[in-house]
Amino acid sequence: MSNERKKRIKSIDMLRGLVMVIMALDHVRDYFHYDAFFFDPSDITKTNVALFWTRFVTHFCAPVFVFLAGTSAFFVGQRRDKKSLASWLLKRGVWLVVAELTIIKLAWMFKLDYTTTLLQVIWVLGISMIFLAGFIYLPKKLTIVVSVLVILGHNLLDSYAPTGAVASGVWTFLHVFNIVSFGDFQIFVGYPMIPWIFVMPLGYYFGELYKSSVSQEYRLKKLWQLGLGLTLLFFVLRFINVYGDPYFWAPQETLGLTIASFFNITKYPPSLMYLLITIGPSILFLAVAEKWQGAFTQKFVTIGRVPMFFYIVHIYVIHLFAVFAALATGFSFSDMVIDLWITLQPQLQGYGFGLGIVYLIWIVLTIALYPICSWYDAYKTSNRDKWWLSYI
Repeated sequence: MSNERKKRIKSIDMLRGLVMVIMALDHVRDYFHYDAFFFDPSDITKTNVALFWTRFVTHFCAPVFVFLAGTSAFFVGQRRDKKSLASWLLKRGVWLVVAELTIIKLAWMFKLDYTTTLLQVIWVLGISMIFLAGFIYLPKKLTIVVSVLVILGHNLLDSYAPTGAVASGVWTFLHVFNIVSFGDFQIFVGYPMIPWIFVMPLGYYFGELYKSSVSQEYRLKKLWQLGLGLTLLFFVLRFINVYGDPYFWAPQETLGLTIASFFNITKYPPSLMYLLITIGPSILFLAVAEKWQGAFTQKFVTIGRVPMFFYIVHIYVIHLFAVFAALATGFSFSDMVIDLWITLQPQLQGYGFGLGIVYLIWIVLTIALYPICSWYDAYKTSNRDKWWLSYI
């Protein structure tokens, strides 16, 4: 076993692997669930409790990706000087943006028509790394204070709408879930930069808790304090119901839907409520999982060691299996060639399966992907001399 492998933090890899597997559930739902082509699972007026929570649990994925990417950058920085780390962040950030626009776009759409481009989580990971390359040169306290203030206050900008095509386009890239058009071309900004680019620096300095000079007792204490503090802040602010998310919760016809309304927080862009209820419990998970051992949890560790590989492969596999499912149920291959997003394809209304089948497909695909991830993890560990492996 290599020294680098020994130095990896198992609980962090475990959390990353767990959210990767949960993420796959959301994408299986997109490509296989009958109702996905008719309404959003977070629409309280149309959803049901099981479907809502199937969607809600996947909210943990993007914040954990971005936050822990910052933590991983901190670990890389322990082996490099600041200039070398900044260079690494810039190169990796550019690569992720390019990957979003090419191999990942192809996986989602099964075509490379650039009249429509999607900017999703890999794009925002890349752009956040590019910004982090600059943030690491700023004083630590300044970076933390600015990042916290932006995350706490960015919902004050929810109603801001600049006039003019240029200003509106720039603001969309910064803080609006929308489409920017350039003649016949359009860019769907699914993940605007604010507040994501300020989440990663907090993850970066979070990595200090895992330095060898920090005792486990102290680290666990801080993990519990941070995790509980963020989670409790969510419940307090959400109960008050005056700030932190563009949409307030309200009593519904049933208790189950009322609870769903309470937890129905905004992801695009991520509201303060969204970040509190995802990052807080994730930090609590790190506290609980630090001493976990066993064959089952090790499987999540393995997947968490190769997150980019899993991300790319799982989209291609899900989309390919969806093609087979469509063909088997009377639809054509062209119906699965996507223009913008799978659930927005009107020709697919009537295609799909019940939620139970969606879960079954997710379990089978996850089990099938594990041996591939295990092989790639072993291959990557045994071939550290191949520089390109660090990018996948």
